[in-house]
Order: sequence, then C-alpha cells, then structure tokens
Amino acid sequence: MSVKFIRFAAIVLLALVMGLAFAHVLEQPAKMQYDAVLYLTLQKSLYAQWGPPHIGGLLEPLAIAAAGLLAFFARKDKREFCFALGALTGLLLAFPLVFFWLVAPANAGFAAASLATIPRNWMELRSRWELGHAIRFALQFVALVLLLLPLVLRVTTQRVSDRVRMRGLQANICYPTLEPKRAQVPLNDRQQPAR
Repeated sequence: MSVKFIRFAAIVLLALVMGLAFAHVLEQPAKMQYDAVLYLTLQKSLYAQWGPPHIGGLLEPLAIAAAGLLAFFARKDKREFCFALGALTGLLLAFPLVFFWLVAPANAGFAAASLATIPRNWMELRSRWELGHAIRFALQFVALVLLLLPLVLRVTTQRVSDRVRMRGLQANICYPTLEPKRAQVPLNDRQQPAR
C-alpha cells in the first residue's frame, strides 16, 4: 500500500471529522444562550445524524485507522513516523478518551430526556458536551497539522536544494573556469614533470 495514498486518505478523513468538531465550536456561543427546550430539541434532531450508524459516526474510526496505517507504513522514515504517531496520539486522545469522558455521558443524558422531562443538570450536561467538542477540535487540529507538516517540510527542503543546485549551475555557466588552478612550480634541473 502506498504511503502517499494512506496519507491522502488520513488527511481527507481527518479534515471531514475536524469539520464536524469545528461546526460544534462555531455554534457554541449561540447554543450556550439557548433555553433547555431549544437545546434539547437540537440535540435530539440535528445531531442525531452525526453519530453511528450514520456517516458522521464512521468517519472518526476511519481517520484513526488511516493515521495508524500511516504510522505503520512510515516506520522506516523516523521523521515521517514521528509525525504520524503524533497525529495518531492526538486522534486517540480525542476519541475515545475525551469523547467518552465528556461527550458520551452528556449524550446519554440528553438521549434519556424528553421535552417533558428535561434533566435538572441539563446545563452541566451542556457544558460537558460543548467543552468536550472544543477539546476534540483542538486535538484533531493538531493531528491534521502533524499529518501536513512532513509535506510542507519536504517541499521546503526540495526548493532549497533546487535553489542551491541552480546557483551552482549558474556559477558554472557564468564562470566556467572556477576550478582551482594548480600552483606552477618552476622545475629545476633534477625534477621531472608529473605525468
């Protein structure tokens, strides 16, 4: 399997997952002002499609698997492996750790509630849910940067080496006799010229 293809898949999947988390972060200021009925209505309607078995719930495990495959196949290149392993670590912190610590308990509380039976601790559940998604977005963002950084470093390194090579070619074209001259030592009677 090609490392380039795996990296591409990991970046695309992670970008999609991160888009979901970023949407939560962007919505947070307005949603923190909503009353219990509106907030619970959103949780039960709008976000129902974001979890399993729908596509939103499948993207994150696929992104984690792609990052894991990238780390495995890039293990011979130390720099590449370290970046992929860092991205995988960030993703594993976001899911399952932060998800099951902050988001899943809130999801369970909202799922058990109805508009007639709003939980007394709904504000605490809301705060946990919003905080969890903000932390998850930050971890996913760092993971995406770690997946992209080797590409940026490779391009930068390639450009620098191309510039150095071009400058060397320009110097040879402009100054074709840049080779060091051998010192001319006068021969005396006993020395023979080197052949």
